[in-house]
Amino acid sequence: MHLDYLEIKTPSLVLDLARVRQNADRISEVARRNKVRLRPHVKTHKCVEVAKIQTAGHDGAITVSTLAEARAFAKNGFSDITYAVPIERGKFGDAIEILKSGVKLNLLTDDAATMNALDVASGKVGVRFDVFLKIDVGTHRVGVEPHTAEAIEIPRQIQDADALNFAGILTHAGHSYDAKTKEQILEVARHERDVMVELAERLREESIEVPTVSIGSTPTMSTVDHLDGIDEIRPGNYIFFDNFQATLGSCSFEDTALTVLSAVVHRDVSRNKLVVDAGAVALSKDRGPVGLDPGCGYGRVLDLDGNETGLRVTGMSQEHGEIVSDDAAMIRRFKVGDRVRILANHSCLTAAQHTHYNVVENGRVIDRWEIHRGW
Repeated sequence: MHLDYLEIKTPSLVLDLARVRQNADRISEVARRNKVRLRPHVKTHKCVEVAKIQTAGHDGAITVSTLAEARAFAKNGFSDITYAVPIERGKFGDAIEILKSGVKLNLLTDDAATMNALDVASGKVGVRFDVFLKIDVGTHRVGVEPHTAEAIEIPRQIQDADALNFAGILTHAGHSYDAKTKEQILEVARHERDVMVELAERLREESIEVPTVSIGSTPTMSTVDHLDGIDEIRPGNYIFFDNFQATLGSCSFEDTALTVLSAVVHRDVSRNKLVVDAGAVALSKDRGPVGLDPGCGYGRVLDLDGNETGLRVTGMSQEHGEIVSDDAAMIRRFKVGDRVRILANHSCLTAAQHTHYNVVENGRVIDRWEIHRGW
């Protein structure tokens, strides 16, 4: 196993295939048990092979965060895609091109004026988009507040449009990442579900058909007690998990599937410091679960077998990761040229820094999978 790792250029991504499959099965079971569609968010990995594992046994629907992802996955057989960022006028042309290629591309919005413009643009070229209304259930990033007039008016506007279909309502409980306990995550999960079900009922009372109620973050879908009234879930990070999710309690550290292989390039025993060749452009500068673990740094340092060393990446520059520790014996354990594996704070951002995964099964590198980046 160690020989394989020595042959991989650093820094590089190492993906544990057994854990990926285990994580896929876990959320697939949540979807099946609750009789909802699974539309996983593939922005976490941007990889066709991983998406095929996630959607096996389901209908192949996926969620993307860029239109470049939509094009890449469409070219590889995925034909039902939700672009989960509010559409704006500068992207109408690209979205229309994807739709005209034969892919079902669902859009989302929280802006009435943009929908007027999309209706006109779609009508001119003879296409018709399905559009979700994005709802803010507490994250306060984008979306319409569920109890406002807009939550009724925009769906009615879309329903009455000439070249648009109202697809339903969609949300993401991103504030679940701010929870401190599993009980708090469950509270957010219930709120996410209940607010959306209540809004769907209000819309139907207003004679507005709601084909789909779509929810789901990794923390909420990892803890939710039931999904009555929900049609679709869209978690993404669960396929890899990361230091944040494991610290938060969405998973165990044994569930985390993605690490960054890095080489020690400097050792300073007088300062109890190691420097590795995985810096900000390999790991990202996500601060991770500092509210739960103030000493989390920029990632946990593991040995090549994936065992915890107790070390953390404590400092970062573009190409350098600094590891400073009071554990002098552990610092002396590693010499220049040794490899370590770093469990990053946020696997989605870390994966987006790289071009491919080195896929590992039973301790051997068995494949190399491409990451489709860009906007």
